[in-house]
Amino acid sequence: MDTWTAVDSIWKTSLEAAAISPKIKVEFQRITTVHLESKFMSMLDDYTPGLLNLFQSKGGAMGLKLQAILLKAPSNPSINMTRDAVIWCLMVYLGESPDQLIKEYDDADEDSVSQDLAVQRMTIYTIKTNASEGPNDVGIVVEGMTVLPALDNFARACCMLVGLAYALNLAYPKELRYMFEVFQKVLGLDCSKLSPKVNSLKNKLLASDK
Repeated sequence: MDTWTAVDSIWKTSLEAAAISPKIKVEFQRITTVHLESKFMSMLDDYTPGLLNLFQSKGGAMGLKLQAILLKAPSNPSINMTRDAVIWCLMVYLGESPDQLIKEYDDADEDSVSQDLAVQRMTIYTIKTNASEGPNDVGIVVEGMTVLPALDNFARACCMLVGLAYALNLAYPKELRYMFEVFQKVLGLDCSKLSPKVNSLKNKLLASDK
């Protein structure tokens, strides 16, 4: 079954888009015996203090990029804002570009957004109007099709994208291989061997806990 057929199939078996998320979680747990969302979020939260220490201690051009991301958050961010910022910083820290994963639309017209998303292979989108503080919609597009809208926040979208990849046997974008490796292996969804770069990151996090 090709990607489009698989996505179309899971969409048609649901009465509405919101019904897909539980199906993905069930399928992920069937494959891995791990509860997708609770495991992803709890491990992300556990590693957040260590990750923030790494980001804040980084110097040079990368350090400036990381600080710019962290400074966008309010002084008392919600847990979802913190998770979002940590994932953004993590991509930069791993030498990968957030632009390869995220498409942000600020006060864009609906037709322009639809046309742009229709040519995306695998992406997370956020749509925001100038009248709102946070995104009006956060969702996932696969092969130009919006398969999971209304995901509330970026961290949850990342989590569900991992589950979707497992459920439909999708390949991750090569440009984001380290980010997805962290999602799978460091956050406890998969215990297979780590690449040297991600293993180095994990060792630094473990050392910071001592």
